[in-house]
Amino acid sequence: MSKTINIFGFHGIESLIQNNPKLVLKVLIQKGRKDKRIIDLKKILSSNKISFSIADKDSMDKISEGETHHGIISEVIPPPLLNEDSLLDSISRLNQDPLILILDSIQDPRNMGACLRSANAAGVSQVIINKDGSSPINASVHKTSAGAINNLQIFYVTNLSRTIKEIQKRGIWVVGLDGSSKTSLYNINLTGSIAIVVGSEGKGIRQLIKKNCDQIASIPMTGNIESLNVSVAAAISLFETKRQKEST
Repeated sequence: MSKTINIFGFHGIESLIQNNPKLVLKVLIQKGRKDKRIIDLKKILSSNKISFSIADKDSMDKISEGETHHGIISEVIPPPLLNEDSLLDSISRLNQDPLILILDSIQDPRNMGACLRSANAAGVSQVIINKDGSSPINASVHKTSAGAINNLQIFYVTNLSRTIKEIQKRGIWVVGLDGSSKTSLYNINLTGSIAIVVGSEGKGIRQLIKKNCDQIASIPMTGNIESLNVSVAAAISLFETKRQKEST
């Protein structure tokens, strides 16, 4: 991963300033923008002593390489990636049952970002991502997460199977999503310490990962499509878990 990345739009920069302004190096603002949101952002940047400059739209379009930037491009330092040891320590320090999202080889950065956005909205305590075969945390992930990435604990691990076994030792029930399962997600007790595993866009959860899950379940569907988008499946499963936890 590069030492810095560019993120686009308001949500990412506003969230990052709120959570860790030291990671923001500089901001480009499109020439001619004088609306209230820009004025407010300039005040926030100034109060946090973050440098910003004005650039024309063509220059910003070139930097964004086709991504919609809404007149704001920020050069930031990506937050440090946390590892397996940090994960286990994080779990041990929780004062409530964890809700963990495990992303197995999600390669599309927009799907990754959407999963992280749902994870934040559902109150996920930790997100676990396998280091090899997954999308890096890049500008597209930041943009699609709408700033949610800055409010999550995200852990990259080299051996996802080993990590699953370690969290199982700590009393966490691991549920993998697979459309071929005859067990409905809605019929599983999700009120305790839960980890939800979703797999890659094309192949789903890898066989070894599936083997290590405590339970495999599917999301019931009545239409004629074969499967849901991974980010949609993640959102449904997380909010079903949230619903069950809050109903007890």
